[in-house]
Amino acid sequence: MILPKALIFDVDGTLADNERDGHRVAFNQAFDQLGFDWCWSESFYGSLLAVGGGKERIRHFIEPNRDLLPEDFQSSEALTQLIVDLHRAKTSFYRQRLTEGAIPLRPGVLRLLEEAREAGVRLAIATTSALPAAMALLEQTLPEGAADWFEVIAAGDVVPAKKPAPDIYCYALDKLGLMATDCVAIEDSPAGAKAAMAAGLATVVTVNGYTAQGDFSGASLVLSDLGEPEQPFKAISGEAILREARQTGYVDVALLEGLLLQSSLSPLR
Repeated sequence: MILPKALIFDVDGTLADNERDGHRVAFNQAFDQLGFDWCWSESFYGSLLAVGGGKERIRHFIEPNRDLLPEDFQSSEALTQLIVDLHRAKTSFYRQRLTEGAIPLRPGVLRLLEEAREAGVRLAIATTSALPAAMALLEQTLPEGAADWFEVIAAGDVVPAKKPAPDIYCYALDKLGLMATDCVAIEDSPAGAKAAMAAGLATVVTVNGYTAQGDFSGASLVLSDLGEPEQPFKAISGEAILREARQTGYVDVALLEGLLLQSSLSPLR
């Protein structure tokens, strides 16, 4: 078997189901605080997830109606500063929700992280989320000090092109000093999966309410979540890998070993 040398995790929607009741709510609170009567509904926010990055989502939302903004925000410089201010306020509200315990980890996340560490598999993060927001989730949802489990935390604007561009994964691999064929990415969205696969990574997708209907062509596994022994995942695609690994309940290091072995034998890799 080929033991993965590293697991590279996305954050939002992957480690925790935090988009709908975390980021979305915090964006709306930020809008209200800065005096704007905007409100992103659950369904509308789902459409914005195709845009990678929080500041990028705000700009994508504002640009089509830029002429409706007060005159003070009409210049490019003023608009950019408004976006920075909104995003800063949003991050503060988001951290508050994490502190209140409103955003738990998804099934199987902590178990897999702990098992990977015990097996000597390195851990990394590759996210388009801003670094403060990513760190807040790690610090508030994982055991104390567990943010240090991740050897590389690639987040936010560390690369110019956001997912689905592969840049953030290429950056993480470079910092790890590893080849893509030695690692596995854990993602939740079509944009994230495309980014990981474009970087050459075998990719496991755990869908959520926003991404369940997405196109994950090429992903090694598409599952409801990482699963627990007492709470098995539901397989959406990748049944052949599951059969080969003789695992149908939860993602563990042994399953990821089998995934890498099959990926290494594929003519596409």
